[in-house]
Formats: sequence, structure tokens, C-alpha cells
Amino acid sequence: MAQRHLDPTDRAPAGASPGPHTPGDPHPHPHPTPDAPPPPPHSHPDTDALASYLRAQATEFLRALRRHRESGASPNGASPAARSATPPAPSTGHVDTARALRRAARRLSGTLHTFQPLLDADWAETMRPELAWLSGTLAMEHAYASRLERLLQALHRLSGSPSLPAPRPVTGRTAATPVPFATPPGTSGTPGTPAPPTTQPDRGNLTVGAAKAGALLDRQLTLARTRAHSTALQALGSSRFHAVADKVALLASEVPLRATGPLTAPAAATAADLRPLATAAKDRLADAVAALPLVTAGSPYNAQALVHGLSPDPSPHPQDAPWHQVRLLLRLHRYAVEVLTGAYPGAAADSGGTEGADGCADVRLIAAGEALDRHRDASEAAAAAAQAARTPRIAPATAYALGVLHADQRHEVEAARYAFQHSWRKEPVRLP
Repeated sequence: MAQRHLDPTDRAPAGASPGPHTPGDPHPHPHPTPDAPPPPPHSHPDTDALASYLRAQATEFLRALRRHRESGASPNGASPAARSATPPAPSTGHVDTARALRRAARRLSGTLHTFQPLLDADWAETMRPELAWLSGTLAMEHAYASRLERLLQALHRLSGSPSLPAPRPVTGRTAATPVPFATPPGTSGTPGTPAPPTTQPDRGNLTVGAAKAGALLDRQLTLARTRAHSTALQALGSSRFHAVADKVALLASEVPLRATGPLTAPAAATAADLRPLATAAKDRLADAVAALPLVTAGSPYNAQALVHGLSPDPSPHPQDAPWHQVRLLLRLHRYAVEVLTGAYPGAAADSGGTEGADGCADVRLIAAGEALDRHRDASEAAAAAAQAARTPRIAPATAYALGVLHADQRHEVEAARYAFQHSWRKEPVRLP
């Protein structure tokens, strides 16, 4: 099992050097032999760079798994005794461990997707969906917690309540406690600063429904977070996860490169160059960005984006899918650049791992990635507010507060698109 491989030792990639070149072969093999010239200097280092990157990420995965098992904790901090009871709030160290597992799994899955022609086809096709499943499962609990915190902060900002309600820890119960939104005093505004006559009634109506809206969101998202917590616990204890961990442990010592398989000599020489595959990932990103409505995103306000969200249709917003796809392609491009530059982001945050071919961080890609992250968070928060507003038999003031919250998050979506458009069209700027 994976417990036997928690401290792997890095070895050279698998594969033995083939025999000397035969006279009947018109294409000499790239490996140096007494009768053949040495190979181009860029082929073998590139193949070794891919193997080194995969081994490094596999080692990071196993280190995070070892810390998780040594702490005896759940994916986000619950002790074994609490797994059948109420799990406590996650600590910083345990959250970092879960984040490290997700980060390594994402990078392994993305690298296998980009450089799959260089790897064993059956092995890569088997590993990639399993790593994506693991990363997505471990990310759900944190996503629900962050979404709840974002929505409660937005309600606090919009309603003007003096106290900010703290999200509850994950519990096994689904009953919500009242969210302490305070009603502002009866006096309107501060002396000497009169408010417009149409603003104060709206703010008052929003404050009335904000307490119930916050309690409804707290109940729904805490329930979803609890279910995601249980799902992550079941995943980490399943045979499916142990099979993935065992394969990652083997990957930390031996990378199944396709160039070491039954390829012909010219095919192996061509597959050894990583740059065409990395360039293809960059081109896919550029094509996806070119299909985005950047002209519309160039305006800080897009009223048409609110039309779908105000309809009773519960399907995802049609404008969001292309932007989410660009976010995924940007991540794949970043991982490909990391392979080429040899940048192994161990404990570094994802936003700090974007580097160019010369080893300097590309400020444009960093800003674009952060804008797309904000876009994803705001889009999912708006969907959660709209879903809560469809709850049957809620008070009109509660529905009004949720509608204002939904519109606020859709405006955040448009602001993120504007920030992405503003950063993407700049010339690449590299940090010294």
C-alpha cells in the first residue's frame, strides 16, 4: 500500500538504453553509441525535465499524505474520534495539508493531460481522471465554507449591519442558528449628511430580510459543507483512493515515459521535445481567450449579464462557461511552463507558480489568474444566492435581500471580467 512509499527515493526514469544502430535502419537512434553522433542537446533534458517534475509532484503528494496520516485528521482537520460525531473547525495546519494534496493532484493531472503523448497511454488515461476526482472531492468542503463566508460578508456590506456574523463550524446537524444582523437605528444617516429619499427605504427593507437571508444561506451551505466533509472522509478511506496513492508512490520512483516503450527511434526522438506540447497548450488558451466577449467585458457594467440570473431557470449562467474554461486552460498553461522552467512549487501558493520561459514570473498571467479565480467565486456565490431565493414559502423581505445579494455577486462577476480584460491585453511584464 501507499504507507510503504511515504518516503520515496528519486531514481532515474525507467527505461534502458537500446542497442546500437543497425545498418539497415535509415534513422539512427538518439542515444549515443560508438557508431552514431550524439543526440541534439534539447531532447534528453526535456524528457528528463518532465520525469523530474512528475516525480517531484508525486513526492509532494506523498509528503502531504504522510502529514495527514500522522496527524490522524480528516481532510480538513477532524480527528478520528470526531468522524462519527460533530467535526470541529479545521486548523490551519490541517487545511494546509489538504490544500497540498489538492495542489499536487491538480498538477499531476494537468501535466498528464498536456504531455500525454510522451507517457504510457493506458497509464495516463487511467491516472488522470482519478487524480481529477480526488482533487475535486477534497476541494468541495473548502469551496462551500468560502462561499458562505463571501455571501455573509456581502450581506453585511449591503445591509450596513454593525456586526458581521461568523460562519458556523461543520456540524452534523442541519438546524441553523439565527444570524445576528442588527437593525440600524431609526435615525436616517449621520447629521449633516442627508441620504437620497429613495435609498433609505431600500436599505431598510434589505436590513429586515438580511437576517433571515443569512440564516437561510447558513443552513443550506452548512448542510452542503457537512455532506462534502463526509464525502471527503469516505473518499480518503476508500479502496479507490488507496489505489491512486499506490500509483503515485510508484510514480515517485519510476515515470512510465512512452519514449522507453516500443516506439521506433525517430518517434522517440520527436516525442522527447516538450516545447511543441507546451506551445499547443498556450495556443489553446489563446484561442479560448480570443472567443471571449472582451469588448463587452471592457465595460465595467454589463446589464445583459443579469437577465438570465433573474429568470426562474436554475441552469448555470450561459456566459460563465467560456470563462471557466479559460481558467482551466490558463492553469494547464502555467503547469506546462513550470515543467519547462523546472519550477517545482512545493508549499508555494498557486498564484506564485506562474513563470515564463526565462524563469521570471509573468505579472500578466498572475493578474489574469487571480481575476479568473474571483470570477469563479463570484459566479458560484451568485448561483447559491439564486438557489436560496427559489426556496418555497420564504418571506418577501428575505427574497428581496437574496435578489439584491445575487445582483451584487453578478456585478462582482462583471468586475472580475473587466479586470481580466484589462490585465490580459497588457504587454507581458516580467519580474526581475
